[in-house]
Amino acid sequence: MSLVTIIWSMIGSACLTLAAISFLTWGRNREAWANLFFSLLAGGTAAFAFCELGMMRARTPAEFGTVLKWGHVPTWLILVSLVGFARFYLKAGRTWLAWLVCGLRTLALVLNFLVGQNLNYREITGLRHISFLGESVQIAEGVPNPWMLVGQMSLLALVVFLMDASVTVWRRGDRHRALAVGGGAMFFMFFSTVQSVFVFWGIVRIPITASLSFMCLVLVMGYELSSDTLRASELARRLQKSEAGLHEIEERMRLAVEAADFGVLIRDFTRNEMWASDRWRALLGFSETERLDLQKIFERIHPEDREAVHLMVEKARSGYGVYDADLRVVLPSGEVRWVATRGRVEFDGAGKPAFARSVAHDISRQKKAEDETQNLQRELAHAGRVSMMGQLASSLAHEINQPLGAILRNAEAAELFMQDKSPDLDEVRAILADIRKDDQRAGNVIDRMRGMLKRRSLDKRPVDVGELVREVAALVRSDAAARQITLELTVAEHLPAVLGDPVHLQQVLLNLIVNGMDALNGAARGDRRVWVTAALDGPKILEIAVRDSGPGIPADQLTHIFDPFFTTKPEGMGMGLPISRSIIEAHNGRLWAENRTGEGASFRFTLPIAEQEFAK
Repeated sequence: MSLVTIIWSMIGSACLTLAAISFLTWGRNREAWANLFFSLLAGGTAAFAFCELGMMRARTPAEFGTVLKWGHVPTWLILVSLVGFARFYLKAGRTWLAWLVCGLRTLALVLNFLVGQNLNYREITGLRHISFLGESVQIAEGVPNPWMLVGQMSLLALVVFLMDASVTVWRRGDRHRALAVGGGAMFFMFFSTVQSVFVFWGIVRIPITASLSFMCLVLVMGYELSSDTLRASELARRLQKSEAGLHEIEERMRLAVEAADFGVLIRDFTRNEMWASDRWRALLGFSETERLDLQKIFERIHPEDREAVHLMVEKARSGYGVYDADLRVVLPSGEVRWVATRGRVEFDGAGKPAFARSVAHDISRQKKAEDETQNLQRELAHAGRVSMMGQLASSLAHEINQPLGAILRNAEAAELFMQDKSPDLDEVRAILADIRKDDQRAGNVIDRMRGMLKRRSLDKRPVDVGELVREVAALVRSDAAARQITLELTVAEHLPAVLGDPVHLQQVLLNLIVNGMDALNGAARGDRRVWVTAALDGPKILEIAVRDSGPGIPADQLTHIFDPFFTTKPEGMGMGLPISRSIIEAHNGRLWAENRTGEGASFRFTLPIAEQEFAK
């Protein structure tokens, strides 16, 4: 077998193999149009290679002309397929240029069967034997057909189309594809165009070998397609691995969510759809198949919580993005359940809400425990006030006995005046005024005692700090006098009101003052003092301090004095300071202790001013 037959047969076989592979690829993925056009291109190249072999082996001019005529069919297929491949693989090239190439080549194909012996020759007058690759092959001699300019123009238009597509791909940043596919196709098609012009116009005497250029073009495109296939396979492998890892992560997250007893809700704003896990549905009393919408969800929220939740959700949707709330849910059975919900809204490129994802958790037990803890704290605070009143019982009794004794003496004096035949009414009126004044004084002491002894929950309202300090001082002043302790009050002028419960704050201040007086037991009589000061500590905080002139707090006890049941008093319970700290913290303040430089201890607590609290 000759070398020419071997080479051109190999070209045809290789192209047919590549065409079959690409066609099967397109058959499995009907959207891979580039593979279909490559398959047609490779098939056309194989057909044209066999046509070239037939022309080189032709025995008569008529046989050569017939093979050449039918060779224009695979040529048309090659050019049209190359245009389609460039459009779908490179995603470039002007549409009108593509139609121009296809139109000119189709016109050339039609003319090929209508004018002359074929598009290239009006008449083939003879065959010439030339040596090619070491053997004798045939080339045609005859009269060129001027209509073949149409075919050659289609080749030039194809080169221009490929150049335009390559420039577009280059500007897009994909320079490798622009050079490999666009540049390669442009080079080989230009070479084929030049060869066809030189051969068919009789400028050079060589056989038609355009299939060699087409074969190189097929190899370049096939390499790029196979590289894409390998990259796609690698991506698929990585994707499969990632999906496996993602599945594992999803399983772990699902187990974590189930272990934490969380329910998950996802809302798609663009599709107006909601998805909820089974646990979330159970938390709000929805069945597994019940369709969810925002109205149904709000109907399950406790009426007292709906407005706050609605405002919170709207704030998140308007751009804040996150929401966090503890709310009550009323189940269809009438049961009320506390649910903690945390969520986040995601926005699209236009700033509109796209997704909302949230988790919910049943906190009914925690709320019940918090309520029980608050009740216990109220009971402890009340017990502390009762205990404090017990400690002050003797001084308070003396405080009440003073106005009661004065009332008795004034009443006896009035009775004596009334026994006179002409009583002095002005004197009687003065006595009655003294009786009223002493009665009010005793009543005020009893009212303060009653307020301290009542069970009550925290009721915050604006409190005048100066009045608060003076009322507490009135309760302990008799006890201080009995202990020979000087109580000094220093309240700054024009202090703003604080937001708090006056009775609970009185309890804290009373406890600190009594502790300060207890610290003076055994101290010398000449310097037994307790100072109470109130002043601003910045524009938003007010500080009240209670200091004494005692020995101070031992360093090893300073860090434990707020621990429950820790006490330095023989008969103390160790609950006064812990209760006081919990009260101050409930007022969003802070209570701490420190030793004074030189002598004595100082207890300080802060409270936010009322205006700051109202502004929140």
